[in-house]
Amino acid sequence: MLSALTDVRVLDISQGIAGPLCARILADLGADVIKIEPPDGEFGRTMAPFKDDDPDPEKSLFFLMLNLNKRGITLDLGSDAGRRVFRELAKNADVIVETYRPGHMASIGLDHKRLEQDNPGLVMTSITPFGQTGPYSQFKGEEIVAYAMSGIMSVSGTADREPLKHGGFQAQYEAGMNGAVSTAFTLLLRDMTGKGQHIDISTQEVVASTLVINQPYYTWTGAVQGRRRPVGTGFGNIMPCADGYFIAQPGGGASWDAVADFFGREELKEERFANVEQRLVNAAEMDEIVIDSVKDRNMAEMFKTGAEQFRMLLGMDQTPKDLADCPQLEARDFYQEVDHPVVGNLKAPSKLFGMSEPVDGPRSAAPLLGQHNDEVYSGTLGYSAEQLAELKEQGVV
Repeated sequence: MLSALTDVRVLDISQGIAGPLCARILADLGADVIKIEPPDGEFGRTMAPFKDDDPDPEKSLFFLMLNLNKRGITLDLGSDAGRRVFRELAKNADVIVETYRPGHMASIGLDHKRLEQDNPGLVMTSITPFGQTGPYSQFKGEEIVAYAMSGIMSVSGTADREPLKHGGFQAQYEAGMNGAVSTAFTLLLRDMTGKGQHIDISTQEVVASTLVINQPYYTWTGAVQGRRRPVGTGFGNIMPCADGYFIAQPGGGASWDAVADFFGREELKEERFANVEQRLVNAAEMDEIVIDSVKDRNMAEMFKTGAEQFRMLLGMDQTPKDLADCPQLEARDFYQEVDHPVVGNLKAPSKLFGMSEPVDGPRSAAPLLGQHNDEVYSGTLGYSAEQLAELKEQGVV
């Protein structure tokens, strides 16, 4: 099996979601990623939910998911000795992933400008709420802040309610994925020029860049994209059925008569619904007819029938259980089984894309705290048992 990033070494000193995901994607592609945590562990180990609701630092499901395929060591970057050790590791690293507040790495002498003096090919990927520069660069951020400041909340939800944030931590995941892609491209450029770079990822910019239409609307025409109407959107809102929710969209090749036949209501073929303009005028009444027609139908039947027989665009609102049992994801090997020494077997989503030639690297569970200290410090840096014991005694590792 090929490994796209064989011989690439990554030092992951990031915490939380975005940085660890960035480094994990590089690990998935074969890079040797060394997760470097403070001696008491990184913040991600405190993030709920925990396996069996036990707040053990080895049982955070976030940490277990975001640190697959990495080796793990502990190192106190707040100490002079810890920074000295890190500089030794950085001399032979290809990438450093970090999520500290802008200026922090420079304040402890570990910024790209200083580290590249000993390693000109070093790539440092920094992921922060607002980037390394600008008037907001020193501000802290969180998921909901990223959604608000990027503009995506202003177009999410319905017009009769306050702006809506999507569920989960999508801004963090998007920032992590952008970090991984930009790092891979920069490594390619490094191989051509011999020179590394400092990559500056702003979570605000990452999310704002996904609003493909929103900003051009305003800058080109002065128009503001608003939120959806609460009713009468012509299939724009999600609708209930017997066992959950679904959403249907125009297009897909289905004629309007076929749509009416799918919902089993002849009144949808009446003149008031004959074309797009009339359906918009009478959209609220159309919604009522559609919702009433599906109250006894289930999602899976509607999805299968709509796609196969009527060529409709229709989606199920899949729950975690639905996703775990999804035949499409199973057929594409989306999940991987990981055996962790503390939590046991874990089914983890792992596949971001497919390629005709497999490029995934070796699979391993997230490391225990300090699991690979001896391996890295003795094997990679060549420290003697006495030197390592001294670092442990000083609380550096």
